[in-house]
Amino acid sequence: AHGTNVLFSSSATVYGEPDETPVTEQSPRKPATSPYGNTKQMCEDFLRDCVAAYGLHGIALCYFNPIGAHPSALIGELPRGIPNNLVPFITQTAIGKRECLSIFGDDYPTPDGTCLRDYIDITDLAKAHVCAVTRMVEGKMDDPYEIFNIGTGRPVSVLELVNSFERVNGLKLNYRIAPRRPGDVTAVWADPSLAEKKLGWKAVRTVDETLASAWAWEKHIAGK
Repeated sequence: AHGTNVLFSSSATVYGEPDETPVTEQSPRKPATSPYGNTKQMCEDFLRDCVAAYGLHGIALCYFNPIGAHPSALIGELPRGIPNNLVPFITQTAIGKRECLSIFGDDYPTPDGTCLRDYIDITDLAKAHVCAVTRMVEGKMDDPYEIFNIGTGRPVSVLELVNSFERVNGLKLNYRIAPRRPGDVTAVWADPSLAEKKLGWKAVRTVDETLASAWAWEKHIAGK
């Protein structure tokens, strides 16, 4: 309906394999490397068309790599079956649910050969939603349709994340290097400056804090 506000959870996957990093909201959308990325591109297009045709207001938040749990260890991610992202694999290996963690590829053109990502704490991500909703309901949007990158702006490699988890939580993980996985891009991280300028939002939690919260959550659901 005319005047309706729509907040869409988009993803960094809309940028595909970017030519340059960090990516801004003006970076070209490359072909998605997964069906998931395709759905996000299609939904962004659909929302943009609806805004133009029906007088809606829409904001798309492009999440980078959300990880972690609430610091209370009472709210977190509970994957059903095979997890869809790295950190649950890490914590499940640490708790003993999985025998070994696979790191897919160590021959990428990055400092340590593993993929680079922008890992953002889920509590920071939740606050970005509050800021976006506030912008819409208070009528502060510059355009009827806006896009914001929601990330930290700090690239972290897969191997760095694994090593940081071990260091922060005083653990040793059983992991192995596996062949590259189809669809994984080499490196992608955000330029989040537009979100800071327009939404008044900025990621504040460190990767170390986030990995500690992820481990606390895993222990909580395991009853330990």
